[in-house]
Amino acid sequence: MTFPASLITNSAEQTEALGATLAEAMDNDASLPRFIALYGDLGVGKTAFVRGFTSLFSPKARVKSPTFALVNEYRGAGLSVFHFDMYRLGSSDELFDIGWEDYLARGAVCAVEWSENVEEAMEGAISVTIEKLGEDARRITIEGGDSLADLSL
Repeated sequence: MTFPASLITNSAEQTEALGATLAEAMDNDASLPRFIALYGDLGVGKTAFVRGFTSLFSPKARVKSPTFALVNEYRGAGLSVFHFDMYRLGSSDELFDIGWEDYLARGAVCAVEWSENVEEAMEGAISVTIEKLGEDARRITIEGGDSLADLSL
């Protein structure tokens, strides 16, 4: 697969597998951005994508949505993953107030659900948009900056 990519998944397991594939690409190419902006309606599979993504870096992690905590940290042997949920935030200013730049500086990967609520802070991120097509079917579009354009999986 080359990016940008738009793929159809037909189960949560396939969505997780696509997340793991992106994690592999990021693990193999240090020039890729270290944060992912996830977009999509409630219940489309953003957390499933992050669960698959995190499985490469922290295989034993029990990934769940950080809606009430704002951020969950999954430590790995190599990279760690910070999983954010911006559903409750009203602006990028609120994200910066909780230390967004500090999280980015720690060298972990940041995966941000509900990125549309903090759009100004997502500049330069790998963008993952998930659309519900049916009961289990999802269209997942992965886009990013120039460093993602030549990437093949």
